Amino acid sequence: MSLAIVQSRAQVGIHAPAVSVEVNLAGGLPKMSIVGLPETVVKESKDRVRAALQNSGFEVPARRITVSLAPADLPKDGGRFDLAIALGILAASRQINAETLNHYEFLGELSLSGDLRATGGILPAVLAAAKCDHALIVPAADAAEAALVTGHESYAAASLLQVCAHLHQHEQLPHCHELEAAITDSAAMVTAEIADLADVRGQHQARRALEIAAAGGHNLLLVGPPGTGKTMLASRLPGIMPELSDEQALEAAAVASISGQPLHPKHWKQRRFRHPHHTCSGVALVGGGSHPRPGEISLAHHGVLFLDELPEFDRRVLEVLREPLESGSITISRAARQAEFPARFQLIAAMNPCPCGYAGDAMSTRCRCTGEQIARYRSRISGPLLDRIDIQIEVPRLAHRELHQQAPAGEPSAAVRQRVQDAYQRQLQRQSCSNAQLSSAAMREHCILTAPDQQLLERAADKLQLSARAWQRILRVARTIADLDASDGIGTRHLSEAINYRRILRQHH
Repeated sequence: MSLAIVQSRAQVGIHAPAVSVEVNLAGGLPKMSIVGLPETVVKESKDRVRAALQNSGFEVPARRITVSLAPADLPKDGGRFDLAIALGILAASRQINAETLNHYEFLGELSLSGDLRATGGILPAVLAAAKCDHALIVPAADAAEAALVTGHESYAAASLLQVCAHLHQHEQLPHCHELEAAITDSAAMVTAEIADLADVRGQHQARRALEIAAAGGHNLLLVGPPGTGKTMLASRLPGIMPELSDEQALEAAAVASISGQPLHPKHWKQRRFRHPHHTCSGVALVGGGSHPRPGEISLAHHGVLFLDELPEFDRRVLEVLREPLESGSITISRAARQAEFPARFQLIAAMNPCPCGYAGDAMSTRCRCTGEQIARYRSRISGPLLDRIDIQIEVPRLAHRELHQQAPAGEPSAAVRQRVQDAYQRQLQRQSCSNAQLSSAAMREHCILTAPDQQLLERAADKLQLSARAWQRILRVARTIADLDASDGIGTRHLSEAINYRRILRQHH
């Protein structure tokens, strides 16, 4: 009886739990069986592995082959275990030295010819292997993704034969970090393809709100008639947001990896901008499926989720945003499995003030919507969801002469981004997180008001009928405005400006 154990990794959400691929050869009629909760794709690997071994010049043992994927109660799917299974068979039949497998973990799907194909979800596996200080061998097609994790020993292989040659030291596999030169952290490269804020004409108040939202990580609602630049403003937000840390960039890249999203080596640290259509379902927005996959809110992790025409979304779809907006994560539960995905996104929404879009437009008399129609339109967005949007700003229509006059371009994104970055650094030095994530205890320490300002906030809360959550969010926005002013404390003008950002929808009723 011969036994070999090869280490690999499964995929559960953005986690990559270790899996021991145990291969046992026993007497009896030639047959290969795979146990350990394998999905259909994993069960089919026995045919891929058999053909790959034969076409690579190895012998398939004419014995009873049992492959156990441990732990047995963890569901296994995908073709990622093919390489480990093939190596286990070779080690158990003594065609390769089993001791050479002890220092590695293996991931990769085999073609019938023995070549290695790209495997989804490589990045979480590389991160997990790095924590365990294990070397990892991955398909050459996934080498650039594996190279994102610096300081880890990972190798890229094109075929099963190359892996075996490397294990026997006949041929050295290229290190994935040889591709590290293609990865740049240059801020200029990160923002090279993002639209510039200088393209926006006028809209000074909206630009100011955008800067505050970027600096503190606050949610933002843009309200205005059609064609006033709401989408244009929202698309410029990633270009002025603070630079991602390596840890944040890897978290976002891990979500993209398991979703099959491309990871360009030159732009992997760029903030993501997700723009789902208003016809998307709740599963598409938050994630789900029989095999839970991340949705738009997770794909926007550490980035921007832009919901245009907010009232046109199904109300039940919008309501699922409430929990992740508070917690920064989403848990998808199914009968057979459960998966948790990160969802620390910044919500930017845009809407018209009424069904026809022209209510309150000083430059148009086209609106014929009744008060009841406007109320019904706005009621599609629940109070609890609006409560979680820190800044609500009006984007008015500009006069035609303002749009076409040869005025100098607006302030470029680079200049705004520098102010935002400075304010963000103050937050990190003070509390190690953005102001939007301030806890109640931290707010008591860092959002202290003078007695007159406290009375001002109380009067505003009574007049605007603010909830305790809205009260706290006003304080967080005021703290961000103070940081943009390089102020140690929150002043009256900081608080007043923050209060004004809660008035827009109320003043149109």
